[in-house]
Amino acid sequence: MFSVTVRDHMMVAHSFRGEVFGPAQQLHGATFLVDATFRRPELDADGIVVDIARASEELKAIVGQFNLRNLDDDPTLAGTNTTTEVLAKVIADRLAEKAAAGDLGDGGRELAGITVTLHESHIAWASYERSL
Repeated sequence: MFSVTVRDHMMVAHSFRGEVFGPAQQLHGATFLVDATFRRPELDADGIVVDIARASEELKAIVGQFNLRNLDDDPTLAGTNTTTEVLAKVIADRLAEKAAAGDLGDGGRELAGITVTLHESHIAWASYERSL
């Protein structure tokens, strides 16, 4: 399986519901490095998995929807604990929609899967992997 990864970052504010989150139930900030990995078993006719520039642009656009915002105010996330795991899935799902729509180029329609990893720090991160 071949893969290519692009990276961006976002700074958000949010709060969580549930005793398990302790002090994080209060509004707090988080900064994430966001890695999106695109996979396919064979390279396209140009010898690539997906156009890196287009993948970077689409990741930036999706991450930009959350950057410098309070996620508690985002209607698309209403009623959701915006944990690192949940955000990884949201971003992966939105990238999958872009791939299916051809926004990553024709090669994007041939992807086998996407993995999104959000790095909370140098010692903690979470990923969501989905097949296409």
